[in-house]
Amino acid sequence: MTWDVAVREYAELGEGPTWDPASGRLLWVDILGSRIHTYAPDTGRRTVMATEQHVGAVKPRVGGGLVVNLRDGVGLYGADGTFSWLVREPVAGRRGNDAAVAPDGALWAGTMRYDERAGGGGLTRIAPDGAAFDVFATEGVTVSNGTGWSPDGKLMYYIDSPTRRIDVCRTEIGPHGQVPVDRRPLAQIEEGAGFPDGLTVDAEGCVWVALWDGGQIRRYTPSGTLDRTIQLPVRRPTACAFGGAALRDLYVSTARVGLERPHPLSGSLLVVADAGQGMPGTAFQG
Repeated sequence: MTWDVAVREYAELGEGPTWDPASGRLLWVDILGSRIHTYAPDTGRRTVMATEQHVGAVKPRVGGGLVVNLRDGVGLYGADGTFSWLVREPVAGRRGNDAAVAPDGALWAGTMRYDERAGGGGLTRIAPDGAAFDVFATEGVTVSNGTGWSPDGKLMYYIDSPTRRIDVCRTEIGPHGQVPVDRRPLAQIEEGAGFPDGLTVDAEGCVWVALWDGGQIRRYTPSGTLDRTIQLPVRRPTACAFGGAALRDLYVSTARVGLERPHPLSGSLLVVADAGQGMPGTAFQG
């Protein structure tokens, strides 16, 4: 499989590509640049919107607008661009990171400390009405990253990057809605291959993961077997997602932060055409 450049950009920390079928656009963020980017493959049209805080993730909302995982909590943009807080819980030295919308329409918002102190992050399930539940409170999280679900919604995949693992959990309905149980390793990234970052799950139930400092996208089967590797020109891919009308093109966000001599394409949005078959996403119900 070969990559191409979808959008040439100089994002410090590009993250979280997400396909919005309602608008026919790909959404992604530059976390440290406090920017939300959009890209329409059919027309090439782009937009860039500034946020008042570092923005870890952006997802579409039902009925239009966006939900954003910011430094101090989760906010909402209406279809007219007006902003309001859904959950505001500022913690000194902490910011929002990757996020995902579950099949039931809840937002799962990750956090991390700027200094990446062990145990300083978390993963919170946020219901459409703003009710929040700390998912891995007893286990601890350092750098909350990729989160996704199997095609039938019965399994959840999760990455806390310093562990070098892709974990898998069963899901069940509890007092706080759908929650993960029986967390266990699905795959371990070997030393020297980078750190697992963002992920997406395809229609066959396989997990695609970006390797920060590894310059690769990897695809793992539901049993945890590595069955595909895509080499990229940049050292720090951050996340991947299927997009386009048929959900067959794999988009990859990248970063240049912390690199003394970044590749000219570091910070750009890359694409691997016809990489596989993605699944339709779910818009946030709030």
